[in-house]
Amino acid sequence: MKHSTEKLNLEQFFPYRLSVSSYRTSRLIASVYQERFGIRIPEWRVIAVLGQHGKATSKEIAEFTAMDKVAVSRAVRALVEKQLVIRKVSKFDARVGNLRLSKAGLEVYEEIVPLALGLEARILEGFGEENVQRLHELFDQLNQRLDELTKS
Repeated sequence: MKHSTEKLNLEQFFPYRLSVSSYRTSRLIASVYQERFGIRIPEWRVIAVLGQHGKATSKEIAEFTAMDKVAVSRAVRALVEKQLVIRKVSKFDARVGNLRLSKAGLEVYEEIVPLALGLEARILEGFGEENVQRLHELFDQLNQRLDELTKS
């Protein structure tokens, strides 16, 4: 077996850089809601999906957020215990729970959203509208490419 003498420069390795930026962004936004509401990143993602879509199953949340089923299940369980999410078992399949925000969960969502959007604006400040639009387009292309690669 032939071994490459080429070294991996993490600071220039796209997957690494993307992961670090994603982690740092999540931690920054988490600083807004973790201490104040006692919720973690996976729990916020569940709240965000339910706030945007009104209702969803755990499977749908996993698809929307790209989180694994176990992380979604733990987050949902924690949010149900905190009475921020209501889980109603499907009458057609007891394994499926339809999820929605409780009144308290909706209040948390409505309080966090402006804070999260404000942080987003601060992060992107100075990029310019065209660059921000281009960044969104690049993320769309990247996700399309990743879909192609995972299906092949």
